[in-house]
Order: sequence, then structure tokens, then C-alpha cells
Amino acid sequence: MSSTRDLIDALKAELKSAGVTYADLAGHLGMAESSIKRMFSQADMPLSRIDEVLRVLRMDFAELARRVADAAPQRRELTEAQEQSVVADRKLLLVAICCLSQWTYEQMLATYRFTEPELVGRLVQLDKLGVIELKPLNRYRLLLDKTFRWLPDGPLMRYFRQHVVTDYFDGGFDSDGEMLMLVHGQVGLSLATAFNERLARVAQDFARQHLADQKLPPSQKRPYTLVLGMRSWLFAAFRDLRREPE
Repeated sequence: MSSTRDLIDALKAELKSAGVTYADLAGHLGMAESSIKRMFSQADMPLSRIDEVLRVLRMDFAELARRVADAAPQRRELTEAQEQSVVADRKLLLVAICCLSQWTYEQMLATYRFTEPELVGRLVQLDKLGVIELKPLNRYRLLLDKTFRWLPDGPLMRYFRQHVVTDYFDGGFDSDGEMLMLVHGQVGLSLATAFNERLARVAQDFARQHLADQKLPPSQKRPYTLVLGMRSWLFAAFRDLRREPE
């Protein structure tokens, strides 16, 4: 939930954006300018006064709350303990992945074998873990930044390597929209960083397209998983054949 300080800070930003000074606001509200300054500096403002300021700005409270939510810092990663909590329950992990994909409560319930109490319970857990902010009617706001990633050697990636990699690469990659490429080469370190940035943009494009295509009917969509990786590595079967540098 937003604190009073968050709301007051958002109001100050809106006043500045609208070019409304404290003196102007004091005139609108019939108060002394010093009282206005004190009210904002101490973040001591009842809801009735907030509503009065909003009327001056021609905003409603819902719009202000959205501004506060949009300005809130989002997580770029979870802690080891948080990831472990997610991985420990496969249904919680599934719901977390669905939330990362911005699925609605109704989509999750219709697609997977959850009872309503099971699904709501997992959403509550993700709220407590700071992954989402659960709202009325089982709506939620994702609290993860668009640059979010799982810890490189954390519980989720260890789970992925142990349980998911073999299953993923067992496929033929020969159906519509599928592709598997293996490219090996030697490049400068600066170029390696540049390639990583380009791959990250591809991942972001994929994520944005996923959100844009949510409006398509189910018959026009298929689930895809994009796996990107790049590392300095030599296949284990070849390592003993490599000459040591002189």
C-alpha cells in the first residue's frame, strides 16, 4: 500500500508539472502559504485536503494512486531465500511464471488444474514475497522490473539446469516458429558485451510481443519459450585436446 508520504510526494510532482505554486494553491484553498508549505513538508494532510488539492489539479484519487504505483521502484532480482520459497512449491513456481507473463487470474484458472482456493493462496504467497501486489478481485500488479532476472546461480537457475534443460532440448525444434542454432567463435571482449546487449533486446522484444498478443484469440496463439545464453566455454569432450598456451 502507498504511504501518505508517497501520496504527498506525488501531489508535489503534479503541482510542479501543472505550474501551480504553493501561493497559487493557498489562494485556491483559502489558506496561508506558510500552512501549505508546512502541510507538504510534514506530509500531514487528511484525505479531505488531498481531495481539495486534486480538484485544483483536476485529477481524481485513482489517477494519483496510479502515478504513485508507476513511480514505485521495482525489483530487479529476488533474494536467495525468496527464490527458494518459489522453487520449493511447483504450483507456486507455475503461478509465478504466469504472473511474469502477465496472465490474468481467469487465464490461470482456465488453463491449469487449480482450485480457486489453491490459486488465490499462491497469489497471496507471491504478494508476501514481494513478487506481486495483490488487489481486489484477484487482480495484481507485478512488482518486478522489466530488467528482472533470476539469480545466475540461485535456486531457480539450479532448478532449471537440473529439471528443465534436458526436457527443453529433447525437442526437435522443427515445428512452425521453432529454431535451434549453435554458433561458436572467438570475438573481442568488448564485442561479447555488445552481443549480450543485443540478445537482451531480443528477449525484451519477445516479452513485449507476448503482452501485445494477449488480445488475440487462443486459436491464434501458441506457447513458446525463448532461451538465450552466451558464455566463454569449451565442450567438455574437447577440453583434454586443447594445448596449454606457451
